[in-house]
Amino acid sequence: MLLFDMDVVRLFPVLYLLLAAASNAHPLSGYPPGVEEQLLALGDPGSSPYGSLWPLPQAVHTCSAILYVPPAEFTIVHGKGSTAGPWCLVLQDAFRRYYDYMFGRTRGKAVPVSGESSDRLVQLQVIVTSEDNECEEYPSVQSDESYKLVVDDNGAIIQANKVWGALRGLETFSQLIYEDSIGAHLINKTVITDFPRFPHRGVLLDTSRHYLPVKAILKTLDAMSFNKLNVFHWHIVDDPSFPYQSEVFPELSDKGAYQPYTHIYTFTDVRLVIEYARLRGIRVIPEFDTPGHATSWGKGEKDLLTPCYKADGSPSGTFGPVNPITNGTYKFMSDLFKEISFVFPDKYVHLGGDEVDFSCWKSNPEIAKFMADHGFGTDYRKLESFYLQQILGIVSSFGKGYMVWQEVFDNHDQLNPDTVVEVWKEKNYKEEMAAVTAAGFQALLSAPWYLNRIAYGQDWIQIYRVEPSNFTGTAKQESLVIGGEACLWGEFVDVTNLSPRLWPRASAVAERLWSSKEVTSIEDAYNRLVQHRCRMVGRGIAAEPLYVGFCDHEDNI
Repeated sequence: MLLFDMDVVRLFPVLYLLLAAASNAHPLSGYPPGVEEQLLALGDPGSSPYGSLWPLPQAVHTCSAILYVPPAEFTIVHGKGSTAGPWCLVLQDAFRRYYDYMFGRTRGKAVPVSGESSDRLVQLQVIVTSEDNECEEYPSVQSDESYKLVVDDNGAIIQANKVWGALRGLETFSQLIYEDSIGAHLINKTVITDFPRFPHRGVLLDTSRHYLPVKAILKTLDAMSFNKLNVFHWHIVDDPSFPYQSEVFPELSDKGAYQPYTHIYTFTDVRLVIEYARLRGIRVIPEFDTPGHATSWGKGEKDLLTPCYKADGSPSGTFGPVNPITNGTYKFMSDLFKEISFVFPDKYVHLGGDEVDFSCWKSNPEIAKFMADHGFGTDYRKLESFYLQQILGIVSSFGKGYMVWQEVFDNHDQLNPDTVVEVWKEKNYKEEMAAVTAAGFQALLSAPWYLNRIAYGQDWIQIYRVEPSNFTGTAKQESLVIGGEACLWGEFVDVTNLSPRLWPRASAVAERLWSSKEVTSIEDAYNRLVQHRCRMVGRGIAAEPLYVGFCDHEDNI
């Protein structure tokens, strides 16, 4: 439940002026045709009673009382009794980052200071209460990200059970800091109690259709942490290229990558991404999609793909999906997924299973004989199911859970109870969510959040209005929806347009997955998102504008 003391606002109208001063955005007049209608009800950015908080916490109490925050004196420390001390790399790294986010622009500059010493806030204490604070672990779908934040006359305290909640609290605290007209840093006295609505809040990046440099991936992880998103779904390989450099099968990238030296992800690159993500409370789930989407695999692994035949029965010289009828296929997959299971520490691997073109299988006489021998008739979905059952068994043997696209569920494959089914087809996605959860499987929603699709104007609004639980089903079915993902497929996306196409539109997904179900006001969201977008710009994220105007700090892009 969202809480705000409106009586305080009526008694202290200066609060609105102070919150407006926190805004980095200055809208201009003169709307282009077709857009004015979208903005008529939105009002001026900066008027939200919640300032620039994004995503909106579960409960917020604030008032007009102000504390001045002198950067030269301010410190972030481990609070008394915290189980996470200076040895906790997750928090030590976060303390440094967040000090820089809040005050980095003032380094080497004279910073104005106002108010008496009693009105100052000079320290933020971070207290982790659980003995098993998870400082040395990787985040998981069970990670506790809850926290409580108090800013009052006694100082500022973040209290969390685990380090992941402390990270989210640090982000929220940084969003409460703003500058007045002379550049002094301020914060209002505030109490926040917060936790995510869904445990899986992801971003999918496609690094096969266009290779994305590691630095672009790291920048995306930064932006994800600013939005409290916690899963990087790495669609690392696909038909066009195989940039993952396998140590067991080096020819996969040697022959399947666009360029075997510059357009690959080495073991060191992958470990860097995983650790960088861990320090921000983000899981890394790789996707190795088969039996379709595997053209690039066949360049480096002989006999992996199915030979296609012409109508006259002669080989066409082309190849289709992974060949599901040879023992060599499963030996190769076992060896590869053994490596993948070692390299990527998360409990889950995404196995794809979508969009399999059966035409090549249908043309192959050996496939036809196999189908007849196994009683599959001409139903090639049964052949796909046969293949996927072997792959699912292989992955399970390495102690991994798996995620799959919805076709695997639709084809009635036998899935482990902990399988996560991702619903991606926009047509009838609500019915699909109902069917998946009715069968007892956990569901992820991505169908309405394909951010590679763009439109002129305020298209973030339709993204924001999506409700993952909006389907016909029981309360138990609704509880099986564990979250969703903003997907950015790479046909028309590379490093030149990655960030502005993703942000701040993915921020709309982030709030839908973090905040209360009752948080639905487009007007309030717009007021906060304009400011949040400018904050991301100030932190070096090339987030596209929501409308005309400018940000106070645009020099980091």
